[in-house]
Amino acid sequence: MKSILITGGAGFIGSHTSLLLLEKGYKVFIIDSFINSSDKSLERISAILKKQGINIEDRLYFIKGDLRKPSDIEKAFEMSFKFKNPIRAVIHFAGLKSVYDSVKDPLNYWENNINGTINLLKVMEKYSCKNIVFSSSATVYRTQANKLLKEDDICEPVNPYGNNKLTIENILKDIYKSEPSQWRIASLRYFNPVGAHESGLIGENPMGTPNNLYPRITQVAIGKINEIKIYGSDWQTSDGTGVRDYIHVLDLAEGHLLTLDYILKENPQILTLNLGTGKGTSVLEFINTFETVNKVKVPFSFVERRQGDNAFVVADNSLAKSILNWIPNRNIKDMCRDGWNWQLKNPNGY
Repeated sequence: MKSILITGGAGFIGSHTSLLLLEKGYKVFIIDSFINSSDKSLERISAILKKQGINIEDRLYFIKGDLRKPSDIEKAFEMSFKFKNPIRAVIHFAGLKSVYDSVKDPLNYWENNINGTINLLKVMEKYSCKNIVFSSSATVYRTQANKLLKEDDICEPVNPYGNNKLTIENILKDIYKSEPSQWRIASLRYFNPVGAHESGLIGENPMGTPNNLYPRITQVAIGKINEIKIYGSDWQTSDGTGVRDYIHVLDLAEGHLLTLDYILKENPQILTLNLGTGKGTSVLEFINTFETVNKVKVPFSFVERRQGDNAFVVADNSLAKSILNWIPNRNIKDMCRDGWNWQLKNPNGY
């Protein structure tokens, strides 16, 4: 039974990935500060697994901590040694994640995301754990009109959040070059994670007013927000609204498991992979699908474009498919149905 540390494991993507790891028999150590997550997600994970007849009493361990404090990270490693099952690998989700907030308060983002990651890597080295899957983002790319983004395309972030992600990728590349026979590293660039677990027990729980499209759609549909503001109606797309690659959070979580299995089985190496569906959906198409699938109305209005936005951001996912044998199986309708199920069962989040 392999022990895995998940930083930010109580968050949106982290909780779904933690659930799948536990279903597969891993021992999971989670460290989370609850800055933008909830401890209730861990209770919900336990409830889902209990319904499946899976006992995780000795397989899920939680440390409330902050990656800016190395001692908090060391607690997880010391705990795993105590159980004589040392942590084999880390999946690193933890970090601040709002593009908008990163523009308003860049120093806070650099302090949390970069310093926290450096501390994590130092502790990993101390405990001879040199396997990591990093949660990166498509925000690192310089986008091009109507062109699928490939891993070797030019990276040129337009906001501090994207700069943070690319900086961490570069740190990981430097670490790999320093010991290429030791490190197994994967940076996963996701596109737009949406949806929720089909049980409706875990899902996205944005703190404050959500900035991303999907949680705003569900909050408008349930009456917490009056309308969606669509940023721009004159993009060079089929209907004038921005096109994005939306991926179901469970497909994304499955991509993490396959990546983890791959790097642990293969020789030391460094990988960079896109995790997206390869299919673009415009904002209006997404809203229309959500209304049709869930039989609700989502009022919207158009406002000016936001600085740093792009017309078309869609993945070329062929590399992840070929290396991992990974295929995203859930479509836009599934994402709309599962996310709405979560929102209905949890109108105020956790």
